[in-house]
Amino acid sequence: MKNLILTIIVCLVFVPKLWSQTSNQNKLQQPVKVSKTGSKPAAQFPAASQFSNTKLTYNIIPAVNNTFCYDVLADGKILIHQPSKPGLPGNEGFKTKAAAAKVANLIITKIKKGEMPPSVTTDELKKLNVL
Repeated sequence: MKNLILTIIVCLVFVPKLWSQTSNQNKLQQPVKVSKTGSKPAAQFPAASQFSNTKLTYNIIPAVNNTFCYDVLADGKILIHQPSKPGLPGNEGFKTKAAAAKVANLIITKIKKGEMPPSVTTDELKKLNVL
């Protein structure tokens, strides 16, 4: 009899919690909306004009294996966090802080020109002598 009462109490206490957790998980797993073409929507980048009156700066940050990368800041807030060489495989950054600064300045120039997202090609990295 005691076992039956104990089982009922456990069921009354824990089962509603399990149901609520299950229903919360179902709410979190909503499907991704797909466009009419059947593809997922592209990432939304801020409009380039949004940065016309913004103070753009950069910070050099440490990367893997004693290398360096950068953060680009818009009015002191991180706009781009680049923890590795852009457009290249691997996790390492640039060998010197000066090389990372050259690329960060290129990114800032592109943002000011209205390029969003400001991508960097291997050819541009070669022209900067950072590879």
